[in-house]
Amino acid sequence: MSIVYKTRTQLVVETIREKILSGAIQAGQPLRQAALAEELNVSRIPVREALLQLEAEGLVTFEPHKGATATKLNATRVDELFELRAMLEADLLAASIPNLTTEKLEEATALLARLDNALGKENAANTWSELNSSYHNCLYSGAVRPQTQDLVNILNKNADRYIRMHMIWAGGISKAESEHNGLLAYCKAKDVESAVALLKQHILGSRDEIKAFLLDRESAKA
Repeated sequence: MSIVYKTRTQLVVETIREKILSGAIQAGQPLRQAALAEELNVSRIPVREALLQLEAEGLVTFEPHKGATATKLNATRVDELFELRAMLEADLLAASIPNLTTEKLEEATALLARLDNALGKENAANTWSELNSSYHNCLYSGAVRPQTQDLVNILNKNADRYIRMHMIWAGGISKAESEHNGLLAYCKAKDVESAVALLKQHILGSRDEIKAFLLDRESAKA
């Protein structure tokens, strides 16, 4: 097994990202560079670099006279985010399915079993989110479209906080398990059309549930 070297900035990025996605850092909360540097026992330079990277991922916003804050959850952003995901991920899946090997399909099957077992366990939202990304990326691996995959990864980092929020606060994603199983079945059958249609339904269905939940929260606060 190769050792993956990570820079100090990468480690800071991962730590702050996880705090934002898990809700330890609340949406709208100021991100004070000095305080974060002290907490993480690093200088301000990697913290500043990390916040800029997280800004590119959509998790952090820089505002005049206010500095960096965790991006607020916004129902109006959900449409664009999830529609872009549906478009790009459908493209990746369609290109991938003809090239998926038996080994990759077995890997996806194993990931799906772990994914199904993750719900209801301790730290379920974090574990489920990581396995969900690994499962989908495994199905997309045959596409060999690195630029599209990079864009999808950025969109998924943006979507991740909404999905985790939905799991933690609204009891999870109701149709995910059956849709994941159906998607794998279509991939094994090399049924590109049905797989793409189900993937779009899977992503856009999550969009609708998350958006409805956010709008309900906003109405309750009004």
